[in-house]
Amino acid sequence: MKASTEGPALLAVPPAPRAGREHRRAWLSTALFVGPLLAVLLAFLIVPAFAVLVGAFRADGVDGAPGGFTLAHLRELAQPQYMTGLRNSLLLSGGSAVIGTVIGGLLAYAVMGDGGPAWLRNPLIAFSGVAANFAGVPLALAFVATLGTTGMVTRLLSGIGINLYQHGFNLFTFGGLMLVYAYFQIPLMVILITPALDGLRREWREAAENLGASAAQFWRMVGLPVLAPSLLASAVLLFGNAFSAYATAYALTSGALPLLPLQIGAVLSGNVLSDPHLGQALALLVIAVMTVTMLAYTTLERLGSRWRR
Repeated sequence: MKASTEGPALLAVPPAPRAGREHRRAWLSTALFVGPLLAVLLAFLIVPAFAVLVGAFRADGVDGAPGGFTLAHLRELAQPQYMTGLRNSLLLSGGSAVIGTVIGGLLAYAVMGDGGPAWLRNPLIAFSGVAANFAGVPLALAFVATLGTTGMVTRLLSGIGINLYQHGFNLFTFGGLMLVYAYFQIPLMVILITPALDGLRREWREAAENLGASAAQFWRMVGLPVLAPSLLASAVLLFGNAFSAYATAYALTSGALPLLPLQIGAVLSGNVLSDPHLGQALALLVIAVMTVTMLAYTTLERLGSRWRR
């Protein structure tokens, strides 16, 4: 009887909680890899954004002391020069996004779609990855050396009797900046739209053809409705990419063209017009536009991803 009572007692002793150890190990592994990313986001995104939010509503104090709450800096945003900068930024971003979406989408479909040259797919992806990240001062200098007043292409065309600048072209104006922005917007569109094109299944086209649908009917009833969320999401991301660009526009126009990012730099670092709180109010406007852009992109991308599962 004694042995029979001790047996169940021994069996009732639970083993070491292996599941708990595995859970802690997985948590530590996640923290090891995700922790540095969260620290970088906190230091370079969340904290600066919070500082901009606070500074936009803070008045200048006396003798360096912190001031109180004010809406004066936000009211200054209604001044004509800042409204002009906002309008130019919206037009430049929207125009380059449309150009990038149309040309980049057609280029991607010509290569990635059915019947496209398979040998050109990898080179196009590789070039797009490089060109989409080739921006800032190097891109501006490259265009100056190519299409500037004494650029290589400008001189070659002048040698055959074609003077670009006498026919209205000017690299250092709004139109020239649109051309420069299109250089990195088009390859970025190729990268963004390629997964959606891969999700456009050949079986759908074959089924439409078997049912007697023409190519135009297929694109109107199947192709474009499927691609529409991804196309709109890509266009929104291109818009945000151009709206926040600073270095390219500054290097190409020396800050002469009124754009919102350039105006922020002017009021933050200018010797005469230095006004940090006004710069933070302008930056808050940029953050608001970019927040709306990212929310729209996330929503549209979620809709478009349904066809890629």
